Amino acid sequence: MTSLLHRQRGAVSIMVALTMLVLLALVGLVIDGGLAYLVKARLNAAVDSAALAGGRAVTSGNSQAEQIASAQAAAADFFAANIPSDYLLSKPTLLSTKVTFNQGQATIDVNAEAPMPVSVMQVMGFSSLKPTAFAQTIRRDLDMAFVVDTSGSLKTQAAAVRTSTKTFLNKFNVSQDRVGLIHFASGAEVDFPINQSARGFNRTAMLKKIDSYTFEDGTASVEGMWNARNQLNSIPTNNRSTMRVIVFFSDGAPSALGSIINFVNVSDCPYAGTIDKTVDNSRNPAIGYGMSDLDSSTFSYISTSCQTIRNNRIMTRSLPVWYNAHDNKREFQVVTDKPRAVSADLTSVDAIRRNVELASRNLAEAVADKARDEGIVVFTLGMGSLLKTKGDYDGDTGEMILKCMANVADAPSRCYNPNRPVGMYCYAATEADLTPCFSRLASAILRITK
Repeated sequence: MTSLLHRQRGAVSIMVALTMLVLLALVGLVIDGGLAYLVKARLNAAVDSAALAGGRAVTSGNSQAEQIASAQAAAADFFAANIPSDYLLSKPTLLSTKVTFNQGQATIDVNAEAPMPVSVMQVMGFSSLKPTAFAQTIRRDLDMAFVVDTSGSLKTQAAAVRTSTKTFLNKFNVSQDRVGLIHFASGAEVDFPINQSARGFNRTAMLKKIDSYTFEDGTASVEGMWNARNQLNSIPTNNRSTMRVIVFFSDGAPSALGSIINFVNVSDCPYAGTIDKTVDNSRNPAIGYGMSDLDSSTFSYISTSCQTIRNNRIMTRSLPVWYNAHDNKREFQVVTDKPRAVSADLTSVDAIRRNVELASRNLAEAVADKARDEGIVVFTLGMGSLLKTKGDYDGDTGEMILKCMANVADAPSRCYNPNRPVGMYCYAATEADLTPCFSRLASAILRITK
């Protein structure tokens, strides 16, 4: 009997000891495992932010080596900022930031660990735990047409426009992104066509070109937009980027359009040119309307016979029914009832002013709308008080037109369509707001390429 009791007591002792070990293991799991979970969560957040920062920074640099260095530096900075070096006694370490380029796509892989000591779990033979985390950001390729207004109303803000547009271009990857540069005023010029096969763009040459811009004459917005869309569509379908964007900057409402105008004497002006509702009187002393060179942003007559008013006589008859400045496609209607009613009549000063203004507004919106049909996202930026002024012949401001072009939610209801690509509009009240606005657009574009 005594022997049996001793055996039972021994079995109970063993069971108690085993139970204590299990309890200790459970306590250790709760305490040390709970701390490891907190470290793991913080580590995940740190590597996520590091990967995103690397994706943004990979655009900086004039070579892949510089871009890789920029991405790695940004990833390291954001990793350190998002997890303390001794968080819950752990030792967070950024193991690697790998940047891989492949056919216009940059992939940033971030790997990190945070070794940490254990307390109670030591009784189970564990001396430490090592939470790890991995994150990846893919920065997809981009085709972008950048359109800059160089009209005369911007002359006093020329320095700010040059600085902010150059800052904007510096946000993009010179070896991966394709960028075309266009500027417009009374006409438009493609300064640098977008690459149709190779990736990248010549940022250094573009920055130099922007420094040479002169700011004068009118606002032929449709010419800037038409050239932007044409540049993007010139890239063969099988070679286009996954993200196609037009960025359009202006400080005023459209006031001119490209066209082959019907003159009283048909042979007077058989050329495509830009007709502006108002032109500096020094260029046409009679009243001041004329046909300027379509492919030049500055106002220069195609020939004196293309003056719409000569010797105090109006020499024009009508606008074309369809936009015909560049080809004979029936894509964009000039004579129309909507969204603004435009007649073909150019036989009086008021008719010229009215129909040219309304047609130029319609066409800028129409080209942007057509671009959306083709999967292009339009971003617009407007600057200055002129954008808040209503048109002479309709109730729309220049800002409303830019919002319609971008298809943003607070655009007039007649043009907003949430089922089509929605861009972004930013308003810079003064030149001091210009660079921050461009930065917002760049951030939005870079965000949607990830």
